[in-house]
Amino acid sequence: MQKQNTPGPGAPAQRDDELFDVVNERDEVVGRATRREAHARGLLHRATHVVVGDAQGRVFLQKRSMAKDTAPGRWDSACSGHVDSGETYEAAAVRELREETGMDAFALGGANPFETLFTLEPCEANGWEFLRVFRLRSHGPFDFKLNPAEIERGEWWTEEELSRALAERPKDFTNALRMLWTRLHP
Repeated sequence: MQKQNTPGPGAPAQRDDELFDVVNERDEVVGRATRREAHARGLLHRATHVVVGDAQGRVFLQKRSMAKDTAPGRWDSACSGHVDSGETYEAAAVRELREETGMDAFALGGANPFETLFTLEPCEANGWEFLRVFRLRSHGPFDFKLNPAEIERGEWWTEEELSRALAERPKDFTNALRMLWTRLHP
């Protein structure tokens, strides 16, 4: 694993008054709720994860800040976050990548930086989120400016290291990362 500790812009890890679209079981918008209400009531809502890979076949993981309201101090994909009300999954992925890692997806990946991989269905383990997973591959250079309110630190992991760690220490990782990695590497 190769560590990355560059501090980034300061911003709160999350706000309870953020507005999310509430969706039905077909991922159709049926209303809006605050972050606090969506989580407290188990309302279906949307989130994104971006798996960032490099030319050596490694993936970048973030260790979530202890200030996060869910899974503090656990390893997660390069960036993850909720889709704001009225926002698309793709726009949320671009925004979250910039907010959490300081990376400009378009500078790395051109006009269409992301490959859409799949959407995980909502369940209790992933916080009742439709979770759209994207991949961003680049030969770099990666100039991370990690947001300390969001991320404690980041590290590059080989696929083998990550698969082994997930099997040996699953509680060190977020539920969402475990779920998406199992889908990527059955």
